[in-house]
Amino acid sequence: MTGATTAAVQWRLATVVAIREETKTVKTIRFDVPGWPGHLGGQHVDLRLTAEDGYVAQRSYSIASGAGVHPVIELTVDAIPDGEVSGFLHDELRVGDQIEIRGPIGGYFAWSAAHDYGLLLIAGGSGIVPLMSMLRSRTSAGATKPARLLYSSRGVEQIIYRSELDRLASQSNNFTLTHTLTRTVPPAWDSERGRIDREMLTRRQFFPAGNPDVYVCGPTTFVEEIAEQLVGLGHTESRIRTERFGPTGETRL
Repeated sequence: MTGATTAAVQWRLATVVAIREETKTVKTIRFDVPGWPGHLGGQHVDLRLTAEDGYVAQRSYSIASGAGVHPVIELTVDAIPDGEVSGFLHDELRVGDQIEIRGPIGGYFAWSAAHDYGLLLIAGGSGIVPLMSMLRSRTSAGATKPARLLYSSRGVEQIIYRSELDRLASQSNNFTLTHTLTRTVPPAWDSERGRIDREMLTRRQFFPAGNPDVYVCGPTTFVEEIAEQLVGLGHTESRIRTERFGPTGETRL
């Protein structure tokens, strides 16, 4: 499986087969996509809604499910204030509904077990979604190189996939999970606090030794600051792959 350009893939009619709540503002939607060609961890899809009057709205969303050719994929969607597409997906979409999906798209921000040099993953908020796809892909492939995830959330209630991440960390000796909370921190919190900076990256051993692949995903400012700090720690720019959200949080840049 390889990354595909937007022009090389076709629109497919996908059927919603399940919806589950991840947090109060985040839902994962499972789609059955006939003819799905398979994807890599970190790739995304375009999703298109067409109203009865012909109005069309289109957004891009990361694929949350692990790599594979199974026709069922998952998208995890954050409800953005005044977001017309995310609002529809959260409030109106029901099991059995059909939506147009085009993908998979993207080869730059993608990971394959065939090229496993170790992983350093840094996420802000819903930027965890494509990185979770990589972790799920890594687990199913039986990858053995070490992986680390540093995940920044506003508070405990905003941590997406918390139970699954904790389970992955407890079951694997070569996956290290670190959370940091930037706003609401409970008294018994025993992990990091505050924004990710060079000191935190150093403390959590996000070093370039072994030349691991580095993936950073989140809001634009977050991604730019982290990338700069990683270069300062000695990481080669070409090994740092970034993906950022647009102004609405519904688009990918």
